[in-house]
Order: sequence, then structure tokens, then C-alpha cells
Amino acid sequence: MQIEEFDYYLPEELIAQTPMKVRDNARLLVVDKKTGKLDHKIFYDVIDYLNEGDALVLNDTKVLPARLIGEKEETKAVIEVLLLKNIKGDIWECLVKPARRIREGTIVIFGNGILKAQCIKVGDEGIREFKFIYDGIFYEILDKLGTMPLPPYIHEKLNDQSMYQTVYANELGSAAAPTAGLHFTRKLLKKIEEKGIHICYVTLHVGLGTFRPVSVKNIEEHKMHNEYYVMTKEVADILNKVKANGREIVSVGTTSARVLETIASKHNGVFLEESGFTDIFIYPGYEFKGVNSLITNFHLPKSTLIMLVSALAGRENILTAYKVAVDEKYRFFSFGDAMIIK
Repeated sequence: MQIEEFDYYLPEELIAQTPMKVRDNARLLVVDKKTGKLDHKIFYDVIDYLNEGDALVLNDTKVLPARLIGEKEETKAVIEVLLLKNIKGDIWECLVKPARRIREGTIVIFGNGILKAQCIKVGDEGIREFKFIYDGIFYEILDKLGTMPLPPYIHEKLNDQSMYQTVYANELGSAAAPTAGLHFTRKLLKKIEEKGIHICYVTLHVGLGTFRPVSVKNIEEHKMHNEYYVMTKEVADILNKVKANGREIVSVGTTSARVLETIASKHNGVFLEESGFTDIFIYPGYEFKGVNSLITNFHLPKSTLIMLVSALAGRENILTAYKVAVDEKYRFFSFGDAMIIK
């Protein structure tokens, strides 16, 4: 398939620059994946599309203040470093700007020397591996020096950093928020649980794989960057029981969906306790083995995320839904409105 098949027109003014004041007051576009029928709701209505015995699967990753601004030790040139993935100990995979200034052995200084990073490996497309050097506790230093790595299409300052975390964020390690989950409040989750729906948590630390642009014309040539995921035995057992009972598994976000499909596709639709790295790339033609329904935001044109939702609902259905969302002035991307694909 060609990348141009996943393009759509989006006026810039529909890109949400700030989060909703009340998380679950965002709009919700309901998409019937079989018929393409659309309904317009408010996000708190999502409970009406969840039934007793279903499982709602959320990604409990927590966003790191992963964006660091420092200077090259030799020349004092300003360097931006985005932490993507912890490799081992104090070694991190990072995205660097401007990457051409960073070679093996280069040292970048942050916070007047409180934190230093030495490049130990040069990768492609701005990727570098750094060994961080410091005294004390790394995450405490990161809290002081780092900022939330908001996407480049958000130009407004985020006054409340907690609004770029889900209310259930728990496992520190992401370079970006699993944004479909930003719409949930504790009160809404409690109501969902009281309705008899299983609330399950998996972890996928969002890295470059989720938001790296597709640079090839033929999407089948695109290579996903791998991201770390975890599913516990408790969650696997619940999901297997839900499937056996003929109920639905509802994924909150494409990150949760990638965990579910990574595991289910390995084990013939069965879920097992598992952790590791996934580079699963889901696009039309893919047969879902774990996910029945998906709650998600509106994604960038030509992105791997719009390809994933097209695989679930059909490309024509999704492009029609996106056109209607544009016409109805829905808010797009990370801080925008949501859809549920049923």
C-alpha cells in the first residue's frame, strides 16, 4: 500500500494546543467498523459502549520529563536530547538535535554540570546512545532539569504538567503520553468498574516507534522502532477468560493495542505473561487476534497510527470518519477529541 492512501486534509486550527479542563468532556466519535455508521457523543458516554464482562485495557506507562537542553562540552553549542529508551543502567537511547554535532565520545553538559552525557554509539536518523554521569538519583535530577516532551505540533506552554499524564500512570519510562487515556477520570473508571467491566493494565513505554514519521512511499517497507512492553499473568488470565466467555477486549489507545496484538499474534490468540520489545507494525490486511474495539484519538496524516486504526475499521471508514470530524470541527491529536471503534 502507498503512503498517500493514508493522507487527509486537516486545517491547522483544529490541532488542539491545550488539554480539556475536564478530561472526560472531550467529544467522542463512535465508529461502527462493520457499517461505517457514525455517532457523535461526549467522552463520558463511552461507558454506554462497554458491557458487563468486557475488559478495558489501559497502558499505565508514565511519561518521563525526558527533554533535556544542554550544551556540547567543547564548543558550548546548544544540544537538545530526548530520552527514548533505557538500554541498561545509565545507558539510554536518545534522539538528538542537531545530531550532526554529536559523535562518539562527545560530552553534553546539563544544568551547569549536575548531569553529563557521553555519546557511546552513533545511530541513524538522529539516534545516539549516551552514558549519563551524575551524583545522586538519576530520576530526581531528571525531574529538576527535564521537561515534558510535548509533540512538535503543540506550541502552547503546558502550565500543568500532570495534564500530559493519564490519571493511572504508574510505570515510569515513556517519551510521550498514551494520549487516548488522557480522557479518563478516576470517577469514570470507577463507574466502568462498577458496571462489571474488567479494568486491566499493560505497559508499553512509548518511544520512537509510535511517533516516528513514515518516510517510505510503500508502507510495507517501513521499519518500526522497538518499544518495551509488559503483561502480567493476572492480566493475561483475565483476558483469556473474557475471550472464552465471548465478551469484548477494548483497547485504550494504539499502544495498548500493540501490546495485545504482539502477544496474541505469537500465541494463536492466547494471552500469556510476557515482557520484551515489540516492533509490530499493524496496517490494513492485518487480522486482529486480541483487540475487538479501540478507543483512540485522531492521528496525524500518513502516520503508523492512522494505519493501525484503518486496519481495524477499514481505510475508507476511517477516512470518512476523519472527514466528518474535520467538518464538525473536532479537536485533533494529543490534546484533542476521541473516537471509539466498535
